[in-house]
Order: sequence, then structure tokens, then C-alpha cells
Amino acid sequence: MMTRILLVEDDERLAGLTAEYLSRNDLHVSIEPRGDTAEARILAEQPDLVILDVMLPGKDGFEVCRAVRQQYRGVILMLTARDEDFDQILGLELGADDYIAKPVQPRVLLARIKALLRRLPAPSEQDNASDQLIFGNFRISQSTRTASLGSQNIDLTTAEFDLLWLLASHAGNVLSRDDLLQELRGIGFDGLDRSIDARISRLRKKLNDDPENPTRIKTVRGKGYLFSKHDWD
Repeated sequence: MMTRILLVEDDERLAGLTAEYLSRNDLHVSIEPRGDTAEARILAEQPDLVILDVMLPGKDGFEVCRAVRQQYRGVILMLTARDEDFDQILGLELGADDYIAKPVQPRVLLARIKALLRRLPAPSEQDNASDQLIFGNFRISQSTRTASLGSQNIDLTTAEFDLLWLLASHAGNVLSRDDLLQELRGIGFDGLDRSIDARISRLRKKLNDDPENPTRIKTVRGKGYLFSKHDWD
């Protein structure tokens, strides 16, 4: 089945050129020019991936991301202004899976889309209950891409799950920001990228970890992050 992408972009010429390029690479692309109508389309159509511009008529991309994230289980890739760290961090905090700065070369966009889509489970894996990690009351399954703490399921975005699984599968070991970025996005840490920090902050909240003195996902100063094998009862 062809991958379905919803491109939310109000620049008609740019949207058309982008959709044409992606379509030539076996992706089915629909275009939505307005933010205030994008929300309903995302929830109704449930595309595999949404490319979401920030500056949109009717409702900006941040508002759309916030509104759909709880009910939309696919991937959200936000298009942000170049070098606008605030846009990038805010998008991640609202649940976007990744961001890319505009203007972007079509082949770079395609590569990022393919990398994000590789994170999605194949249909045959959806009901496979193997590949679980359990730490006290915490359980995470790579096959079903679910996590729970006690009797409560944890609502995670695609990017949050990938980061949490990576940390949990290396429990007791420190992973640097460079390690995490290389594994998750295929890029090195440039000393400025705060996407990992933003996701760690969100994960701590969802795992009921004390942000002032975290014990479940620990910060090892000057080195990186460590997922604890303990403190899950």
C-alpha cells in the first residue's frame, strides 16, 4: 500500500512542486492549504505522515499539532523558519516527531520522510507481543510500540517512543546526545540542537519523574542521559 502524506502548506506553488516530487518517489500526497481545516482532515484521514508548516492561514501549525496529537497516531514533521530554535523546540514540545528548516531541498525532505517512516511498525508487527522490556511497574514493547506505568498506558508520540525505547534498551548505560541523535536522526550533535533535551523533558513528565531531581531518566552532567534499571516501583 502506498504511503499517504498530507502536506499542510499554503504556498500553492511550493506545495505543488513538493507534492509532485514526492509523488514521483512512490508517495501519495494530498495538499491542505489552511490550518483551520487541516485539523479535521488529519483526524479523519489519519495519513501516515503529516508535513506541517508553521505559518498557515486560519490556524498556525503549532495550534494544529497541539489539537491533533492526542488522537493522531502517525508522524508529524514540522517545517520551521531557518535558525528559529524557538519554533523547533516548541514544535517538539507540542508533540511533533521532527522538524526541518525552510527552505529545504526536495531530496533532503524525502530522506527525512523515509527516515521517519522507517520508525513505523509494519502491519504484521502490530499485534506481536514480543520484544518487551520490563522494569518494576514500567513496561515497554517495541513490537506494539506501547508503554505503560502500572495500569496506565503512556501516550507517546513516535519520536518519544523511539527515544524511550533506545534509552530503556540501554538501561544502566549513559547515552550521549551524539549517540542519541546519530541513532534516531542520523546526524551528529552540533552543540546547539535541543531536540533531545525537549523530548527528555516531556518523557520525564509522562513517567512521573521529578524534573528537579529525576531518578528514572537521569542526567549525567557532561556525558548524557541514563535510563535507570531501578526506581520503577
